[in-house]
Amino acid sequence: MQPVAFGIASLKKKGLRTTKCDRSWWLLLLAVCLFALVWLYFAFVLLNDFHNFNEWFFRQTQAWVDWSPILLAASALLLTYSALLLVLALCLQLCGQPLKLHWLHKILLVLTALLVVAAFVGLDVQWAEEWRSAYVSLQATGPFLHIGAVAGMTLLAWPVASTFYCSSSAGLRVLLLLGYFGTMAALYLAPLAITSPCLLEESQLPPKPDLFGHRGAPMLAPENTLMSLSKSAQCGVRVFETDVTVSADGVPFLMHDAKLTRTTNVQDEFPARAAMNATTFNWTELQQLDAGSWFLEKKPFPTVQSLSGEDRHRAERQKIPSLQQVLGEAQQHNLSVMFDLRPENHSDYQHFINATVETILRSGIPPQLILWLPEGFREQVEQQAPGFQQIYCRKKLQNETVPLRRVNLPYQDMSTEEIRLYRRDNISVNLYVVNRPWLFSVLWCAGVSSVTTNACQVLKEMDRPLWILPSNTYLMIWIVVDCVSILLILWAFVLLQKCSRRREPAEAETDVLLTKINSLMQE
Repeated sequence: MQPVAFGIASLKKKGLRTTKCDRSWWLLLLAVCLFALVWLYFAFVLLNDFHNFNEWFFRQTQAWVDWSPILLAASALLLTYSALLLVLALCLQLCGQPLKLHWLHKILLVLTALLVVAAFVGLDVQWAEEWRSAYVSLQATGPFLHIGAVAGMTLLAWPVASTFYCSSSAGLRVLLLLGYFGTMAALYLAPLAITSPCLLEESQLPPKPDLFGHRGAPMLAPENTLMSLSKSAQCGVRVFETDVTVSADGVPFLMHDAKLTRTTNVQDEFPARAAMNATTFNWTELQQLDAGSWFLEKKPFPTVQSLSGEDRHRAERQKIPSLQQVLGEAQQHNLSVMFDLRPENHSDYQHFINATVETILRSGIPPQLILWLPEGFREQVEQQAPGFQQIYCRKKLQNETVPLRRVNLPYQDMSTEEIRLYRRDNISVNLYVVNRPWLFSVLWCAGVSSVTTNACQVLKEMDRPLWILPSNTYLMIWIVVDCVSILLILWAFVLLQKCSRRREPAEAETDVLLTKINSLMQE
């Protein structure tokens, strides 16, 4: 009869050997566990930008779902399942028993592998820029991942040594040693390739970046509303970043999406026109819409649940604000205003530019508080309003005729070296959208001037990066970790060699005894 532990059957009869099929399943299990671990890491990295995916999903289906907890739960489940199987497999290996997976676990293991592969393929097809986000994240986690990887591979020395001494195949033993010690050598030397801007002295730390409120404070109030502007001012942001479009009767107003369905009740007020572009509505019609209740109903961020009763009541009463109203509020809070003018491909885009510039000039706001972002008709705007601060959505060119003073780019598009070069040339760099403390810490250490964020209430509380470490200190940690790892690996191989030598006479005596018993039974 086969004893079964959590679906893994291990035949404990003498003479049972590990087959090639068993080894294949063992390798597949190890690979699935490693890739599931990598995917879980990616899932945590994706959380910084996951609100963009939720918005994209809404535009495709008109249904709002926060997929971030689902993603984390599914990723953690896949890793937990494969890790438990791997731990049990390692225990069997240490006991000298072959891995005999139940057919159900074989099916689940293959499904886990397919799900992880599908996740990586989907990421590459639909969200390729997140590969660069993962690279940036390694600047925050690289030193700690190195220590964890060395510790994990050091623990594997026990099953590796056990397999080495139990195997009768010389080729397998050589391959095993080459693979294991080659991996360890690469890990020992990995810090040579690890770079992080946070490996610096405390005295070298640049000033804390300024905060730009992305559509205001969208975790605390409905985006692109006067309440959101007010909340962002309370967070200490220096710039209110927003989106402007122009109504059918020429009134610039705040709206990010091309349609009004996500952030208003247009389906209730104008059901026949709900699918139409926001620019087809006049200002009187726009003022009939509720721009706040969706925030409490859809809960785009988990922070909505912690709002006070007063804030909830205030959110319910929000309307679509005009650019004129926003400029007045911004002037009261001494906030600069930066905006995209949408949609860029509209046939009347020049009219949108003219209406927006005229509204700004009439408002009386100091022109230096306007960060002009739209690329279209920029020269015309500079002539009409020379006091506006021009900010560009591109990197500087080699043959730049007019020197750039400000750039606004995705955080994935700027390396640490480029940020430092721009800082040296006195070019202000704003990167978007930065929501997680780990990302803010990396950019802070790199010397970025400012970041656009949804989480101003979180980043304002950070007095220093999550970690900074002098290079010499990290060098000492690296050497100590590698030396301890080498000693533990040598100890594991020496100890298991002695155990294998003691086990050989005992196994021989047991085989002789079993042979005699078998002979007696036959007689």
